[in-house]
Amino acid sequence: MTTDPARPFGRVLTAMVTPLAEDGTIDLAGAQELAAHLVDRRAHDGLVVFGTTGESPTISDSEQHAVLEAVLDAVGDRATVVAGVGTNDTAHSIEKAQSAARLGVHGLMVVTPYYNKPPQAGLLAHFRAVADSTDLPVMLYDIPPRSVVPIEVETLVRAAEHPNIVAVKDAKGDLGAVAWTKARTDLAYYSGEDMLNLPLLALGAVGVVSVVGHLVGPRLAELVAAVESGDLVKGRAVNEALLPVYTGIFRTQGVILVKAALRALGLPAGPVRPPLVDATPEQLEQLRMDLAAGGVTL
Repeated sequence: MTTDPARPFGRVLTAMVTPLAEDGTIDLAGAQELAAHLVDRRAHDGLVVFGTTGESPTISDSEQHAVLEAVLDAVGDRATVVAGVGTNDTAHSIEKAQSAARLGVHGLMVVTPYYNKPPQAGLLAHFRAVADSTDLPVMLYDIPPRSVVPIEVETLVRAAEHPNIVAVKDAKGDLGAVAWTKARTDLAYYSGEDMLNLPLLALGAVGVVSVVGHLVGPRLAELVAAVESGDLVKGRAVNEALLPVYTGIFRTQGVILVKAALRALGLPAGPVRPPLVDATPEQLEQLRMDLAAGGVTL
């Protein structure tokens, strides 16, 4: 687990899928196996459990409790386990945060409330309320393609005044806003959009919360290390080699194709839950070609 306050959750984290059995129920043994695989064989400092890639919208609170407990038991002694607890209901988010804290997770991720489109004052009040509810460090998740509302720079500046709000997972695609926020706060930035890993790292992000990390964790660690050491030539080379992987996984919802890839590799994944649908044979064949071009063989 990380002890560096500059990167409170580590360098390379993956937004882990939630393995399911073929009947759609939670596969707790599979979650433990996958978590151990990512930490021990894929160079991960940590895992984000129940981000969007973990299919959080269709996971019940009791299922989340069971999976977090299983993952902590599997890797909690050697990796940072961050629980995604954000919803579009502040009271429910607080309940989920407190439940995760009681289990012993190391941090919380709180997404911008989705669908109800709160104003910036509402976002700030929501984030502060969840951060107040436990003593754990909090990573805000800024993803307007899913939440509609971006977290504006001024809101991030004010949120950063809270002692528990220490990081941002950025999937906003606004590099200027990232630069201004970095200039005005001490928030640790994590790239939350794999295609923008390199530019976000170049702007001062301390790591990644990745989807493709399920498959290429060591290469992401190499990318982070190259940029951190100032070797942008090497960083560009590593990133360019990963472009087919980024493109391949995100031809549709990332969780759909990551689960297809994991199944092809014999790793726990299982199906996705409705309203998502599993990859078609044609999508899987395209994925094989994309990943092969990026050096990953299914």
